[in-house]
Amino acid sequence: MEPDIKLHDVIMIGAGPSALAAAVYTTREEIDTVLVEKGVIGGLAAITDWVDNYPGFTNGIEGMKLAEQLQGQAERFGADIRYGEVTGLTDKGDHKIIQTTDGELKAKAVLIATGSDYKKIGVPGEAEYYGRGVHYCATCDGAFYREKRLVVVGGGNSAVQEAIFLTRFTTHIDLLVRSTIKASEVLQRDLEKFVKEGKITVHLDTTPLEIIASDGKNVDSVKASKAGEQVEYKVDGVFVFVGLLPNTGFLKNTGVALDDQGFIKSDSALQTTVRGVFVSGDVRSGATMQIASAVGEGATVALKMREFLEAH
Repeated sequence: MEPDIKLHDVIMIGAGPSALAAAVYTTREEIDTVLVEKGVIGGLAAITDWVDNYPGFTNGIEGMKLAEQLQGQAERFGADIRYGEVTGLTDKGDHKIIQTTDGELKAKAVLIATGSDYKKIGVPGEAEYYGRGVHYCATCDGAFYREKRLVVVGGGNSAVQEAIFLTRFTTHIDLLVRSTIKASEVLQRDLEKFVKEGKITVHLDTTPLEIIASDGKNVDSVKASKAGEQVEYKVDGVFVFVGLLPNTGFLKNTGVALDDQGFIKSDSALQTTVRGVFVSGDVRSGATMQIASAVGEGATVALKMREFLEAH
């Protein structure tokens, strides 16, 4: 591959919904834009079985189809999407150097939109039945489980919040907690109401061992260890909420500040602590982890980057 020695206007790291939306705005204004993606174009949205809460699609849309439409729109205006992994970023003042597995790229401005990934529990069946009974987003997939039984894994704020949210659809939830509930006191009080109503049963000292689909297609039970004894829960689906991992490992020693969880800090213009380096989407500290808001941030950050380029 020929080395890319051009000084690009904008390089976007990641090609999920936020970066693709930003690219639509930048390329329409003839801002030279390159996106570098190491995995799947469309990010987590692309591997979500069905998206039911994205505005404009009355009956919902397959995650992969939504990603394809976002990609096609960005490319129609001239976005240059490349595959490769970014391994580092260097601030040279008037430009930035992005180190990738395929060589270096140079840009006047950079957008980090690498998103995050769901922490996994790493048991048999988790990866095999993703989207067929194993889920990581209650607002995305909860409505598929009306009048069904669920297992929710986790004991932190997100697990309790999402379990409570899921009660609007399900008949019953078994909440599997590895040790003790670590959610805030307010959430624990809210949880207790649903426990008393019989909508949620909390199982402490309980660790999932295997997610099972007897027919090889759809999840129907979960094996777990409860206080040292093996138990089995008959369910229609499993939601795992044990945290998110921001994709920020490549930012070590770059000057880009991260919060305690590893998400990227930004100011009101979505600029990081490195001038000319911006952030949007799920990797941003304080993000709402929704496709619609990630797309909105993409539009906003594109306008902010245009202002930055015009001023420099």
